Amino acid sequence: MNWDKDIDEIKQRRKLAKQQGGKEAVKTHHAKGRLTIRERVDTLLDKNSFDEIGEGAGVPAYNEAGKLTDFQPANFILGFGQINGRKVIVGGEDFTVRGGSPNPAGLRKSVYTERLALQYKVPLIRLHEGGGGSVGGTNNEKDRRPLGDPVFSQSRFVPLAETLSSVPVASAALGPVAGLPAARLVASHFTVMTENAAVLIAGPQVVKRALGHDMTKEELGGPQVHLASGAIDNLATDEADAMAQISRFLSFLPDNAWAYPEKLACQDKADRCEDMLADIVPTNRRQPFQMRKIIEAVVDKHDDGKGSSFFEMSRKYGPSLITGLARLDGESVGIIGNDCMYYAGAMTAAAAQKLRRFVDFCNSFHLPIVSLVDEPGFMIGPDSEKAGTIRHGTAAISAVLQSRVPWASVQVLKAFGVAAQAHFGPDGYVLSWPSAASGALPVEGGVAVAFAREIAAADDPAARQKELEDMLAASQSPFPRAEGLSVHEIIDPRETRPKLISWLRLAVAAMQTASPGPYLTGMRP
Repeated sequence: MNWDKDIDEIKQRRKLAKQQGGKEAVKTHHAKGRLTIRERVDTLLDKNSFDEIGEGAGVPAYNEAGKLTDFQPANFILGFGQINGRKVIVGGEDFTVRGGSPNPAGLRKSVYTERLALQYKVPLIRLHEGGGGSVGGTNNEKDRRPLGDPVFSQSRFVPLAETLSSVPVASAALGPVAGLPAARLVASHFTVMTENAAVLIAGPQVVKRALGHDMTKEELGGPQVHLASGAIDNLATDEADAMAQISRFLSFLPDNAWAYPEKLACQDKADRCEDMLADIVPTNRRQPFQMRKIIEAVVDKHDDGKGSSFFEMSRKYGPSLITGLARLDGESVGIIGNDCMYYAGAMTAAAAQKLRRFVDFCNSFHLPIVSLVDEPGFMIGPDSEKAGTIRHGTAAISAVLQSRVPWASVQVLKAFGVAAQAHFGPDGYVLSWPSAASGALPVEGGVAVAFAREIAAADDPAARQKELEDMLAASQSPFPRAEGLSVHEIIDPRETRPKLISWLRLAVAAMQTASPGPYLTGMRP
């Protein structure tokens, strides 16, 4: 007697599991321009590094002689792997089996994914394409008892929530994603979506039945909808690009909240000064400039000198605020900047929510923050009031002032009103460019309000308004602030990179004298 028969069955089950939903289902999936979940895992991970968990989970079929004839695998693939030699856990729905709507074994594996990430404290990656449950349940056995989980069981959403404060989580929408997979998708620090994907609370048929709206998946939850809604951070050109973006995002982060980000070797000179920074901000403050060019000039360049280390996130959401990750002297940092091309850089309700979330993320994984400031204040007007901008903006300021990571702020141009406080962290390092202007209100709007009668009574109202604006603009100069030590230093813009790196070396060394751990905050407005 030996176990050869049983071992042969194990091999057969594995072979059947790798067939997924069958040849025709895989062919149909490929015809839609999409990879299968196993192909996606292979694209993401280092070659031959995938160590699958639960490959044998599923439903077998036997003939009358008791011989295994078929096997429907769990339609969720799960396992450990490596990205650039670094251990991660990855999971995703198999759309070729039931369209990714969970079968019983698939549901169990999907719930187990977060638990494994928490247990082993490694980054979690989800590759989503599938729907949630159906009205008939995961197995459509209506007469089966008992139904549901026992009242004393832990909710499957507990580990889903706990991962966000414990390990980096990155997710991709690679096709239609609805219901529970959509909730899992957005419970992430970084989300990316392909052009042929859709993210939905409920699909078109349910929406039409409930609300009478006859819409396609793309109209309901396509990329243009959710890049603007903030549910998705970035758009990928294809699935390979989505995997590359996830890999790059994780490269800035530690494995978990109990570790600091790794410093990489940097070939870019710490004392590099870019001449273009000296005149990138026009002397006419009404003329726009490109904040992203400033960011790319300051942060580390790639070793080949082509492009910078800046990795932008959520560009289409709250577009007056720029957020992303970069490296300075090889250290990972979070980058914040205003984009004057949108609302002159003013803080909208969406920009405030984007800022709050990004600051919390940086604090969760010990990323120093560099803020490049050109803030005219909160966005004004009826739409801004209806959006609750003042509450969201004050919550963002609270998040900034609850920060535990080092902050450096470089005032490039404007810093006006309450909203300016969202760009200066506690005990932060503050530099000012000669173009900087600070105050309660911008001169251009403030003069028209404060001196309305005087301007109206003047023989030449336009000339008098300009005279007042020029006079008050001088009072908003950065030189008096530097003289009173209201900033650490007013600098030649070309010195920005070396000044920040000099600060960062001290700040990181001081931060790392403490033991890292999860980030907890109190209530905010």
